[in-house]
Amino acid sequence: MPLITPELLAIMQCPACHGDLGENAERAALVCASCGLAYPVRDGIPVMLVDEATPRES
Repeated sequence: MPLITPELLAIMQCPACHGDLGENAERAALVCASCGLAYPVRDGIPVMLVDEATPRES
């Protein structure tokens, strides 16, 4: 099951670099394809604050 609707995901961008976002169900997060920041999704609501984002996992 998707974390958020595909329509919403299609219009969202990373607040830090304006890159495209993709879902990562394991992390319950939206991950930027460009800079790698992961924005948590809590109770179906994406938290799109750079201060709440976590860096790419190595």
